[in-house]
Amino acid sequence: MATIKIKQVRSKIKCPKSQKLTLAALGLRKVNAIVVHEDTPAILGMVAKVKHLVEVEK
Repeated sequence: MATIKIKQVRSKIKCPKSQKLTLAALGLRKVNAIVVHEDTPAILGMVAKVKHLVEVEK
């Protein structure tokens, strides 16, 4: 499958707990951190939940 790069561009401070947990599940802990994941519906759903905090490149 294809992979996507996810980069955290905004802080998780003042975000709801569910969004903080979603970032942790993606493996993002700090601003400017980059992780690579498979392009699956589950990962895309998590990215959609925190789209205002991350950038995605294919």
